[in-house]
Amino acid sequence: MTAQLIDGEVVAAAVHSEIKAEVEKLKAEHGITPGLATVLVGEDPASQAYVQSKQKGCSEVGIESFGHYLSKDASQEEVEGLVAELNANPAVHGILVQLPLPKHLDEERILRAVGLDKDVDGFHPINIGRLAMKGRKPLFVPCTPAGCIELLDRYNIPIEGKEAVVLGRSNIVGLPVSMLLLHRNATLTICHSRTQDLPATCRRADILIAAVGRPEMVRGDWVKPGAAVIDVGINRVWVDHPADREWICSASGECFIAHRKEESDKGGRRKMGVYCATHDKIYLKDEVPADAEGCEMIDLYRKYKLVGDVDFEDVKEVAGYLTPVPGGVGPMTIIMLLRNTLTSAERAAGLVE
Repeated sequence: MTAQLIDGEVVAAAVHSEIKAEVEKLKAEHGITPGLATVLVGEDPASQAYVQSKQKGCSEVGIESFGHYLSKDASQEEVEGLVAELNANPAVHGILVQLPLPKHLDEERILRAVGLDKDVDGFHPINIGRLAMKGRKPLFVPCTPAGCIELLDRYNIPIEGKEAVVLGRSNIVGLPVSMLLLHRNATLTICHSRTQDLPATCRRADILIAAVGRPEMVRGDWVKPGAAVIDVGINRVWVDHPADREWICSASGECFIAHRKEESDKGGRRKMGVYCATHDKIYLKDEVPADAEGCEMIDLYRKYKLVGDVDFEDVKEVAGYLTPVPGGVGPMTIIMLLRNTLTSAERAAGLVE
């Protein structure tokens, strides 16, 4: 048996088209343009990339994007004041505070300050509380868990009455996706670090959702033949490169593995440090001295690949359905955020409850 691929790119493209059509209809019939505000505190490169991708997604479907950038030294009062302004702005239907925040800020307080009706990330305590209760409906569902369920639905994989096992109990994925499965009448088991005989527990699953952040942890002999396996994990694993060598940082003395830029190829590589050809010195990328400006610098890279929590090659021979990494759950997260923003705008117009 070879598993059928659950293609998140294809599903995300279909949902993207649906959202775009609904946004155009909302504008034409009601004069309302959905708006998403992003709040970025500091200059973390990964956070900047995430925010840019969300803004790009907004632009593609016709949602207005409001980007707000605060310095890494912004005070608690500044951030909460900005959130209060966005709560009061009728053109903003969703507010996304990009995490992580600088350590001096109270993250929980800031997230709690986001208005319940604009919590398009779905993590407000009241939204999570409603999700956890039978017969209650949250205004918004967290995006990655919602994307997992969307993939199952789009591939007509039945949930009701099936045995579902969720690996991981994080607030971001594990717990919310478990509650969504319960709402769909699955029989649920949540696994964690204290679960005994983890492989045997996983083998019971008709639906297995892996969200533990451990590279390729789930093996083929953990999976029930024909099961649907949703891999939420995304892990960077270093790949050996023929030009790799050990370097020693001239500033800190720390050793690291890398190869010179001209020996590398693009894609799946991370900058580890630099070689200063002017002074014949090596530095980790965060240890370059200020007086090195203007010197001849050669970037040092290390190759990596992205893998999930599931050993894809092993599991694909057993599972009935399987998501790849990348290209499975990942594309669904932003598209679910855009859907939540559209729903918020429709709710503001009185079109949905």
